[in-house]
Amino acid sequence: MGAGTGNPATTLRVLGPEPWNVAYVEPSYRPADGRYAQNPNRMQLFTQYQVILKPDPGNPQELYLGSLEALGINLRKHDVRFVEDNWESPALGHWGLGWEVWLDGQEISQYTYFQQCGGLVTDPVSVELTYGLERIVMYLQGVRAVWDVNWDDVHTYRDIYMRSEIEQCTYNFELADVERLSQMYNLYEAEAKAAMARGLVIPGYDYILRCSHTFNVLDSRGAIGVTERASYFGRMRDLTRQVARLYVEQRQEMGFPFVKQQAAKPDTIPTDTRGGAAPAPCDEPSTFLLEIGTEELPVADLTWPWSNCRPRSPSCWSPTG
Repeated sequence: MGAGTGNPATTLRVLGPEPWNVAYVEPSYRPADGRYAQNPNRMQLFTQYQVILKPDPGNPQELYLGSLEALGINLRKHDVRFVEDNWESPALGHWGLGWEVWLDGQEISQYTYFQQCGGLVTDPVSVELTYGLERIVMYLQGVRAVWDVNWDDVHTYRDIYMRSEIEQCTYNFELADVERLSQMYNLYEAEAKAAMARGLVIPGYDYILRCSHTFNVLDSRGAIGVTERASYFGRMRDLTRQVARLYVEQRQEMGFPFVKQQAAKPDTIPTDTRGGAAPAPCDEPSTFLLEIGTEELPVADLTWPWSNCRPRSPSCWSPTG
């Protein structure tokens, strides 16, 4: 799949009223991003660490910054910025209010409040934190290219992945057969529809993911024009909308069991969300930067389908709330 968002642990679990917190590692394939291993930090295969917090805990930015500190990134020595980047996946019917996280000018994470998935409104809102592991490790190890990352004190990232990266780029850009892939897309689409007709959510969604990857390979071959792109997107969006509705109906028939389990849990005492002691006071003079500005969201983002035109998360207007 092209991103950790595509995993059913995100795309499906953020739907409906049930609480859900999850974190997992997702190898992500984006054929068009391949550069024959000539780019220091852009590849067709990369690794994401995907986190979903549902409902919004109220302090996701603090949790995220605390996680960077836990990894060993000294926030006093680096410039961390949240840059507006409202996220959308037109092929799957997803969108959300979001920000890229830049570390010293390079994107290392995406931070998003999901508003819609599979064409369905998310209620409650889920918070997605997506970490680009290779780029973060580059900072931790002090190397200038992902290929120089120390893998296990014996091998480098280059030793493990460079050959396969070049081969995959050769296939994606030069060899992939357009006619066969087009036939495969149609077959995967038919299998997805057949599975959903039997009420099989996960098998149906598996074949939607196969459709998505096949489309991405066709796109990397330059085989999809503007009109065809809109047609493919519409077909995938329709499939995802069907499986999303089927999933919610399935959970509703089960009585939304996670809601009941959450209600049965005893109250817990809140703990320090930063995961450690407060930073030690600075004994030496250091540079302080205060940046003042305003942020305007597109008009479409301000038209909310509920009363009082308020976003469904107190933090939707800016990363700091």
